[in-house]
Amino acid sequence: MTVYGDITPRTAAYVVVELLKRAMPYLVLEKFGQAKSLPANNTQSMKFRRYNAIATTGTRLTEGVTPAGKKLTTTDITAQLYQDGDYVEITDIIADTHEDAVQHESMSIVAEQAAKVVEINRYNVLKACTNVFYANSVAGRTSVVAVISRTDQRKIVRALERQEAQHITQIVKSTPSFNQESILPAFVGVTHTDLTTDIRSMTGFTGCQDYGSMPKWETEIGACEDVRYLKSTIFTPYEDGGSATTTGKITTAGVGCDVYPVMYFGRDAYGIIALKGKYAITPMVLNPNTPRGGDPLGQRGSIGWKTMQGTVILNDSWCAVYEAACTD
Repeated sequence: MTVYGDITPRTAAYVVVELLKRAMPYLVLEKFGQAKSLPANNTQSMKFRRYNAIATTGTRLTEGVTPAGKKLTTTDITAQLYQDGDYVEITDIIADTHEDAVQHESMSIVAEQAAKVVEINRYNVLKACTNVFYANSVAGRTSVVAVISRTDQRKIVRALERQEAQHITQIVKSTPSFNQESILPAFVGVTHTDLTTDIRSMTGFTGCQDYGSMPKWETEIGACEDVRYLKSTIFTPYEDGGSATTTGKITTAGVGCDVYPVMYFGRDAYGIIALKGKYAITPMVLNPNTPRGGDPLGQRGSIGWKTMQGTVILNDSWCAVYEAACTD
């Protein structure tokens, strides 16, 4: 027996790379978090440590007198890890008679599923950020009726900069490796694909086609002043969560405007266990036509995956959630 089912560790390594290549375009949040790799044989938690800034109340020196000095302090934030996984079943009849390469296609399908599951879980953690803004500065989600605007974006950017949130200057590349690439400094906003038109309608918006030689990201919409925007269908809205005045706005049941979170991030705002490297995903393959316990005739096989993951907000003041309606 091997931990990979019926494939060898060498084959498993190849499968992991191919699986991650298929999964990467779905992982928007993978690019911007403080990424840590998961070591083997470790605990079910990951600790992120931040060295705190030193107070700027300096002491004016007196000749011949040594000042008291300052001490370094740290803040530790622990991310609890969880295990996700799933599989698809393949029968011996399908493997023997189907004209398509079912096993290869199944690996592509479970790769997409793995990426979406990981991204959804990260989204659920990050949209719970306590630094919340509402479109047109209304009191709460149930009053939201306005769409995204540059005026609101400026308020969010100002709030981030007041807390000394730094622009993102490097991202984790959309490859199975751990490489990074440098980018022009900016905050990042991520949201659902429905908001694409409203974002493009913002005053001062610049489309990706006008970036020139600046690198563009998968699913990027464009930029407005200090913020670059990306989209994904995974960042779903709160259905009917806004104002009952729904004229001209997207609504699911007509009860209220659907409210779309836009998540803004500065550098090191959150931490993730990267879906990269040796222990990112473990493929589990059982070939049909192989007798085994519970299946003496080898009538069934399966292709699946497992991963240990975790996401944690490292500093609520360096990220923000903005809730807005969307033009129908």
